[in-house]
Amino acid sequence: MESMQQSLIVLGVLALLAALLWYLRAKGIAQFSARMPLGSSGKRLQQIERLSLTPQHSLHMVRVAGQAYLLVLSPAGCTVVGSCTWTDPKAEPPVFQST
Repeated sequence: MESMQQSLIVLGVLALLAALLWYLRAKGIAQFSARMPLGSSGKRLQQIERLSLTPQHSLHMVRVAGQAYLLVLSPAGCTVVGSCTWTDPKAEPPVFQST
């Protein structure tokens, strides 16, 4: 009898959580996707490669939504050196245009 009562309490709590989630989604406060992409294919921002020049200076190649950017990071800040349209790097290396 006691396990039945505990099961009903757990089901009641889960039902309250489901109702709260439905209410928050209806009001536009909460958003979620049931299908999460596996791996890094769903990411919009991806670090492709990093090269340390000195302990405080580095060169980064970053992909952002179909574009590749070459960035220089230093204590003074971040500078975009060049950009290009992202293609498959295995087919041919990207050619950066200076900005």
